[in-house]
Amino acid sequence: MNILVLNCGSSSLKYQLIDSESENVLASGLCERIGIDGMFTYKPGDGEKSVTEVSIPDHKVGVGLILDAIVNKDTGVISGLDQIGAIGHRVVHGGERFASSVEINDEVMAAIEECNDLAPLHNPANLIGIRACQAIMPGVPNVAVFDTAF
Repeated sequence: MNILVLNCGSSSLKYQLIDSESENVLASGLCERIGIDGMFTYKPGDGEKSVTEVSIPDHKVGVGLILDAIVNKDTGVISGLDQIGAIGHRVVHGGERFASSVEINDEVMAAIEECNDLAPLHNPANLIGIRACQAIMPGVPNVAVFDTAF
């Protein structure tokens, strides 16, 4: 199964697409300077890294750039989004409520939002990334992995 892993920060979005069976990184990269002037980095597996200046006004646009890159006809590493079996999200703060990873539902989203004051630069961005993935790939499981669980 291919797993997309996202780490949304206040002005960046790191990502990897991992084949969970082989543990190979199929693609990785970074959206930087979100909301400023934007820089998108994409590296397919062992291929050449490309860096592109592009407008990335918010994390939702960043998620779109990532998904477009990994399914790109010429440089992508999978043929369609249906080849992504799950999405893992690094979430900075889960408060005292979350001691381990959890599949994301409405209740989990509300609990993450309640922790926004504890991680104001990260939790709101994490929620934007989660919502973008849910909108673009409905039905694909999203899992939160909390820094506070370690």
